[in-house]
Amino acid sequence: MSEYVLETKGLGISFGGLKAVSDVNLKVKKGEIYGLIGPNGAGKTTVFNLLTGVYTPTEGTFFLDGKELKGLSQEKINRSGIARTFQNIRLFNNMTVVRNVMVGLHNRKEYSCSVMQSIFRMPAHFSVERRMREKAKELLDIFGLLEERNNLSCNLPYGKQRKLEIARALATEPQLLLLDEPAAGMNPIETEDLRRTVEIIRDRFGVTVLLIEHDLKFVTEICNEITVLNFGTVIAQGTVKEALSDPQVVKAYIGS
Repeated sequence: MSEYVLETKGLGISFGGLKAVSDVNLKVKKGEIYGLIGPNGAGKTTVFNLLTGVYTPTEGTFFLDGKELKGLSQEKINRSGIARTFQNIRLFNNMTVVRNVMVGLHNRKEYSCSVMQSIFRMPAHFSVERRMREKAKELLDIFGLLEERNNLSCNLPYGKQRKLEIARALATEPQLLLLDEPAAGMNPIETEDLRRTVEIIRDRFGVTVLLIEHDLKFVTEICNEITVLNFGTVIAQGTVKEALSDPQVVKAYIGS
């Protein structure tokens, strides 16, 4: 077992002759809330896409708990223990809140049944369905969404939609959760609620969190360490205070 939940070694990708991300080296310890920050277009979401199998790295590789995942499909990477949310919330809008979380459970072996069992509505199908619903309700209760379970997800206010997306990702039982700008568009009350939610994910579920965020106040309050990207390369790493005081970081954010 590795000392690090996530480790990337020289991770990068080129599109044609353009290097979008190059030589990214991350070491994220178990139980950390780790930040990946940088100006718009710095390559942060591209890194997430590499870690989740949306893109295959053209250079370097990455490991989850010591196991190399480069080249695996999105489904296999998720089953290995990496889940994510998106900058633009992606829920099944015409499904209920509880059904959205149940979708996340389908990738787990204990909730699987055969095609024949489902087609012919055999007892095993209903047993699995019942257990999935109960598990989904447990997750919704933790995030204060239990009373909303039978509502359509599209009818939830923005902050609750964010929490639902996180609950669905947690349903896959990840070791590492990637949050892409979770505080985007939130007011101060919603942002504080989100901070508590992220801490619950770490403390109650034992999940390590890697997040992209532009709200530096939020990053300062919640992250143990950060990496700063600019134009696809790392310009600073370390504690929040160390990295944000780096002259290259100051220049990237506010200019010379």
